[in-house]
Amino acid sequence: MIWRLMLLMALIWPSLAAAEDIRLKDLVEFDGVRGNDLVGYGLVVGLNGTGDGIRNAPFTEEIMSNLLERLGVNVAGEAYRPKNVAAVFVTGTLPPFARAGGRIDVTVSAIGDSSSLLGGTLIMTPLNGADGQIYAVAQGTIIAGGISAEGEAARVVQGVPTAGVIPSGARVEREVEFDFTTLQSVRLALRSPDFSTAARIEDVLNREFGRRIAAMLDAGTVEVNIDAAGMRSPAHVIGRIENLTITPQARARVVVDQRSGTIVIGEDVRISRVAVAQGNLTLRIEEAPMVVQPNPFAEGETMVVPRTNANIDQDPGTGLAEVSGGTSLSELVAGLNALGVAPNDMIDILKSIKAAGALHAEFVVN
Repeated sequence: MIWRLMLLMALIWPSLAAAEDIRLKDLVEFDGVRGNDLVGYGLVVGLNGTGDGIRNAPFTEEIMSNLLERLGVNVAGEAYRPKNVAAVFVTGTLPPFARAGGRIDVTVSAIGDSSSLLGGTLIMTPLNGADGQIYAVAQGTIIAGGISAEGEAARVVQGVPTAGVIPSGARVEREVEFDFTTLQSVRLALRSPDFSTAARIEDVLNREFGRRIAAMLDAGTVEVNIDAAGMRSPAHVIGRIENLTITPQARARVVVDQRSGTIVIGEDVRISRVAVAQGNLTLRIEEAPMVVQPNPFAEGETMVVPRTNANIDQDPGTGLAEVSGGTSLSELVAGLNALGVAPNDMIDILKSIKAAGALHAEFVVN
């Protein structure tokens, strides 16, 4: 029910309002402190008959042949049809300042017609960066997040058994060359650009050091002068400022998901005084063909006579209800609750209120 959803939001937002101050590290990305995406192409073995069909996935046979030949096994010209191997893509993220010998998590995803990777083992797979260099090597037992079972005439699948993870499944072999200590300034990139938030970050940093070390460049960037901070290195500066708290500002926003009927309303959303009427119109058409047969021993043939029932139902709806101008989230929730409609109908109402110019917020539909 929509009133339960609205009540839940009304209970959540007061607790959020009491914790408005957010740490700087949760609002920005530090220039140079970033990860790098890795990808590799490998082979999973040890599957219980749920691997790729070799005829449908010839690339699996090719990589398996190459792997066996590197291990000294000559399979040229041989006809083999194993069912316990699958070709996969392996992806991961090399975290900032990762050092050789460190471990990272990887995700394994089937690319052929394998039905499940459950219980499989990934064979040594190099992981390449965007520059084509190998930065890590992955290997290990896959933890699949789903399950699949089938019989002669039915099959059931829960989750996604064709993808899984290997915690700490890749070892870093190459480091990203980046000398962080040589930076003369560090730029802070806001995850949600906003001029007010950037100005507050600039003010908090300058007050923390007692002098001007930060300058707002635009709505999404604040630059910090390392030399003006008077500390030994950029790492020391970031270590001092990353836990400073800021009260961020954000645009008023309403987010809806039409598939699940979820509605999330931001604290700053306002609705002007508006009147809303809502009702449901249902058109129902049913086909009920009738079979007509001739009398016993009479000449004739069996015929199918079409028969259609059609009707239109219209629910009484809410009538014309007034939603007063909301000056707070609780008042807005109370006004919408007064309509007493289902979540999907509420989404349509919010769309119409936005089209009428009475909803003062960004409307996002997923």
